[in-house]
Amino acid sequence: MKTICFYFQIHQPFRLKRYRFFDIGNDHYYYDDFNNEEIMHRIAQRSYIPANYTLLEMIKNSNGKFKAAFSISGIALEQLEIYVPEFIDSMKELIKTGCVEMLSETYAHSLASLKDPEEFANQIKAHDDKIETLFGVRPKVFRNTELIYSDDIASMVSALGFKGCITEGAKHILGWKSPNYLYNSTVVPKLKLLLKNSKVSDDITFRFSNYDWSEYPLTADKFMRWIHDTPEEEQIINLFMNYETLGELQPRESGIFEFMRALPRFAEGMGITFSTPSEVISKLKPVGSLSMPYPISWADEERDTSAWLGNVLQNEAFEKLYSVAERVRLCDDRRLKQDWNYLQTSDHFYYMCTKHFSDGAVHSHYSPYETPYEAFTNYMNVLSDFIVRVEAQYPASIENEELNSLITTIRNQASEIELLQKELKSAKAEKKAAALAKKTAQAKIPTKPKTDNTDKKVQEKKTSSSSKKTKK
Repeated sequence: MKTICFYFQIHQPFRLKRYRFFDIGNDHYYYDDFNNEEIMHRIAQRSYIPANYTLLEMIKNSNGKFKAAFSISGIALEQLEIYVPEFIDSMKELIKTGCVEMLSETYAHSLASLKDPEEFANQIKAHDDKIETLFGVRPKVFRNTELIYSDDIASMVSALGFKGCITEGAKHILGWKSPNYLYNSTVVPKLKLLLKNSKVSDDITFRFSNYDWSEYPLTADKFMRWIHDTPEEEQIINLFMNYETLGELQPRESGIFEFMRALPRFAEGMGITFSTPSEVISKLKPVGSLSMPYPISWADEERDTSAWLGNVLQNEAFEKLYSVAERVRLCDDRRLKQDWNYLQTSDHFYYMCTKHFSDGAVHSHYSPYETPYEAFTNYMNVLSDFIVRVEAQYPASIENEELNSLITTIRNQASEIELLQKELKSAKAEKKAAALAKKTAQAKIPTKPKTDNTDKKVQEKKTSSSSKKTKK
């Protein structure tokens, strides 16, 4: 029996305002609040909220047979809490059905997995803590920013306790193999991999309302028949897409919501089920292992990371940003750490991209810049001010080696303090237990009755008097 695994991504960056060279050192607030609020409101009203209600209706009408998964970046959650709190409430309703799974990712929707393993792990924990706080669930399956994945990332993800990871079914990796199976990592066999079926996913995301497409119009009946007609032995069809596909990229007028509502009915008629990633991982067995020595992603034809790190501009900005990573982790400045998160978002690097994409119109849809060079200049101005603030706490005169030594010393001292505190706590507990045992033992020892000294003297006098009478 075939099963469909729907996964939706939700992410919106904190877009930067126009930040001039002369603002460096004078203005420490970097964000275009008006633009951020306007975009989030618009997308939520057109896409996120009506899509949530559509999915809830699909779940109820199918008696819980329709299922899906979501990956929502921490930065998107912050904006949704501020600007569209009703979305958070509707998401809670979806999760309560038990038919929606929340996935793990990096809090800042960052590229940390390609540069800084410690930052990568910190962001995953921060993201999952946020999900647990808002929705009461802890993600079990991981999905990296832009589905970026490699053997090195697999090792890090597995070490963090995840049993499954979602990534792209890249042709240059799969070769003759199909993405419609469950696989596992070659370097970490226990980590299972769910691969995006790009062709079928993109039929909905990019081609659904395209009048020039040979398969237009796409109906639920036709779509389910395509899936039904795939080779019988193929286990799973992974449909991974941005959530704004529903209502924004494919507007309401295109019939996208009606298409979605009809899917469970036609799926049931053809014996096709729906599953969450965790269910797929627990029910299916991998048919083989995959090795990915170099990072892949779900962007453009190359399916690599060149969309974010493919030119000199992007790499200069990327290296400069992470050059202060250790210093930021040392500081306790909440505002500085917040800016650190917001500046790591992958969108900033994507805006600097100079290559052509077949789906470039979609990726540049929300870019606030006219050219990649303008994006680079604006970002570097902001980053320069940010680094000035970081170096105010940890001067540039301190070499990285010296700083790393200092960090190691601080961490070792923290570990020693923690160990000593545990020993002290244990010693106090032992002392308290010993005192209690001693007190209990004393309470059980019988005590001799006290003798009244006056009675004793009277008795002695009587004995003495009796003795004298006898002598007489």
